[in-house]
Amino acid sequence: MTKVPNPIDRHVGARVRMRRMLIGMSQEKLGEALGLTFQQIQKYEKGANRISASRLQQISEALNTPLAYFFKGAPSSDGAPQGGFAEAGVEEGRVNDFVMTAEGLSLNRAFARISDPKVRKKIVDLVTALADGNEAE
Repeated sequence: MTKVPNPIDRHVGARVRMRRMLIGMSQEKLGEALGLTFQQIQKYEKGANRISASRLQQISEALNTPLAYFFKGAPSSDGAPQGGFAEAGVEEGRVNDFVMTAEGLSLNRAFARISDPKVRKKIVDLVTALADGNEAE
């Protein structure tokens, strides 16, 4: 019998990963800052190991972000998304999963550097058209 990570532990770990990647910090660097191995950081990020309150405080300081960041959008204690309809939670989960990937972060960083709102709108329209065309196949 394999132990399934608690949804909140997975969420907090995923937020640690997202923040770490957003600032361009490696698992090794975060591990060094905390006196841990990169394997321990991997386990935290996957939710396999729970992060204690004191450790989360250290991570918060190392990643230069408030503690509340790690709980933003967290599921309720039973694993269900908080607030809204179930469908909205599923869609939000897919978006969060994508944003936390390397390509999702890369895409967001590049998109954020585009200053012209018209160009940004055209890119959104293009991606929407590509996604809609992909669903039709």
